[in-house]
Amino acid sequence: MARAANSLRIDEEERLLVRIAWACEIEGITQAAAAERFGITRLRVNKSLAEARRRGIVRISINSIYSPCAELEVSLVERYNLDDARVVPTPRDPAAIQTIVGIALGHHLTSLLMRPEIRLFGMSWGNTLNLATRHMEPINRPDLEIVSVMGGLSKGSELNGYEITQRLAELCNADHSYFTAPIYADSAESRDVLIAQNVFKRGIEKIRSADALAMAAGDMSQSLLIRDGLPGEFSANDLIRAGAVGDILGYMLDRDGKSIDHPINNRLVGIDLDDLRTIPDTILAAGGAHKITIMQGFLSCGYVNTLVTDEETARSLL
Repeated sequence: MARAANSLRIDEEERLLVRIAWACEIEGITQAAAAERFGITRLRVNKSLAEARRRGIVRISINSIYSPCAELEVSLVERYNLDDARVVPTPRDPAAIQTIVGIALGHHLTSLLMRPEIRLFGMSWGNTLNLATRHMEPINRPDLEIVSVMGGLSKGSELNGYEITQRLAELCNADHSYFTAPIYADSAESRDVLIAQNVFKRGIEKIRSADALAMAAGDMSQSLLIRDGLPGEFSANDLIRAGAVGDILGYMLDRDGKSIDHPINNRLVGIDLDDLRTIPDTILAAGGAHKITIMQGFLSCGYVNTLVTDEETARSLL
């Protein structure tokens, strides 16, 4: 039902705004046609539409399951000073969150790796990144190189960095290289000896010079690294007592995203976390209630440029 006027006064300015908005937004005519219809300039039509939105005369409603995701993406970018965020609807089954986040990362990588300015791409490992390579479109980038950014597991696994790096390179018709090092050395001293060797120096420098890099987050209960990659003398409980809430790039981190004071972090063979700040686009793909604490801490440290996650995780992060 039409709203009754509160007075006998006619607001010609608002009336024109409504007529222009109706013509352009409802009838779908062009701004040039609206300018001709109402005898005004096209610039005035443009400004009138903006004013109608500012006043709330025109309100846009988007009817899609992706609408809340788009709103969350904007909020995440603002909250964590990101360049980009990709949020997808959370599936009903919590066990499927990692799959949907992996699919979203695969779609993102398909478009990212088509860009000619991306010449060297760093790939971490884990199930989320493994799933991403299963949901990518093949592209032709013979000028691209994919490099693994973490040492490998001693036992064979499709989640291992070597397998994931090779699979991604094949999808992109790209070159690839491995960081052929263990994740952890036997001691801090042997770690220093290892990274002083030219072959490891060159590998670390290559990772540092990547144009973009993708990584995942692990928690202390379900992490691949906790399950298959810890040195035998350490346990998850040891790390939890030291303050660890999860791992990223092999580093055990606390709830503030800082490396815990524990010998394991001094034995890691790879780049330093601060090296991430020099890489133009660092991508974190993760989701699920069990990963929120590690994700919040890491995002707050400013290491991430692009976040790929699901809707419920995004709400918790905010």
